[in-house]
Amino acid sequence: MTGADCEVRRFACRDDGALTAFVLLLVVGLFALLGLVVDGGAVITAHQAAEVESEQAARAGAGALDVDALRAGVVQLDPQAAVRAAQMFTVASGHPGTASVSGAEVTVRVRYSVPTSILGIVGIHQLEVSAVAMAVDLHGVTVGSR
Repeated sequence: MTGADCEVRRFACRDDGALTAFVLLLVVGLFALLGLVVDGGAVITAHQAAEVESEQAARAGAGALDVDALRAGVVQLDPQAAVRAAQMFTVASGHPGTASVSGAEVTVRVRYSVPTSILGIVGIHQLEVSAVAMAVDLHGVTVGSR
């Protein structure tokens, strides 16, 4: 072999493994994208469910009226019964939450974790989901009465 042949060979051998590194980076990128699609979709679905649960729990709490006040002709919320009804609804839905009453308004907060299936490969094993909803009891006919 001549000196020129050896020089050409050394230059050609320098990109050994370049394709392997490219494929490795491409596979990592595809797994990250797959994780965002699959686990991101699961989180979006869980967030919508948390919103529905908190809205329904707030409505259940807002329906807890004070019976003695109703007998006296006043529509008034029973704060303890409202909190109890809202929290019982969240427990029944599978995601216990917190409830509070301010005046005639019931506020419910639901928060829980969603396990990941793909992102667990990179160390993200769960994602947080939360929702807050408020409700007020309305009484009487407000539209369309004749």
